[in-house]
Amino acid sequence: MNLIETKGVHHAYETPMGPLPVLAGLDLAIPESSFCAVVGPSGCGKSTLTRLIAGLLIPDEGEVWLDGAQVKSPRKTVGMAFQNPVLLEWRTILENVILPLEIVAPGMPRKQRVDRAMELLDMVGLTGFENKRPSELSGGMRQRASLCRSIVHKPRVLIMDEPFGALDAFTREDLWQTMRDLRAAEPFTGVLITHDLRESVFLGDQVVVLSDRPARTQHVLDVTLPADRTLDILYTSQAGEMLHELRDQIRIAQNRNEAA
Repeated sequence: MNLIETKGVHHAYETPMGPLPVLAGLDLAIPESSFCAVVGPSGCGKSTLTRLIAGLLIPDEGEVWLDGAQVKSPRKTVGMAFQNPVLLEWRTILENVILPLEIVAPGMPRKQRVDRAMELLDMVGLTGFENKRPSELSGGMRQRASLCRSIVHKPRVLIMDEPFGALDAFTREDLWQTMRDLRAAEPFTGVLITHDLRESVFLGDQVVVLSDRPARTQHVLDVTLPADRTLDILYTSQAGEMLHELRDQIRIAQNRNEAA
């Protein structure tokens, strides 16, 4: 069953020079409990797609469906994580993580909120840092806290817009494994926007390649790597073939734009 679907979605932004088409007839289907990575040329509309799925934008044409209902407004069942963790400096890490529960479940007892937050902080290795301020943590630790905050209210869908893009290579790879651990423990459908093809293959069940702007779905790669993969698998010929296929598809998208 597809939890998320976009059907012939068109979207444009108004500019002083007139409308700027970003998406043009985009069709996408994401099965429930799967993890979909979305890649494509820079500026092709990947972030716009996430905002449409989250209900933060409404398409000019076409439809976005989530869990059998058309998306026309923001959904409480969607969590979001961004490249910038955007943690509130005046709140501790624990208080930052429980913030969504204060908004979507105001009647939940505080002990229950704290227990849920501490459960997640323990999963990502932040036990003992719950009373620290964001400025006292490294970039990778802040991003771990941000991931906890994005799923603390147990969303059906977790949308991630380049959440690891600003981190160094070693921290980024460490967080890929953290994300896989969270997926194993928490039932959510993931949508990841990334420029890192290795990240897309390691984390994704499928990788969707968007064409250059205005974007359509150009190619869908089913990731056939074992479910219990570790980082070593990225150095196998099987992963290498998938990465090569994705690179070729992105080159095709870029060349089409240059030819146009």
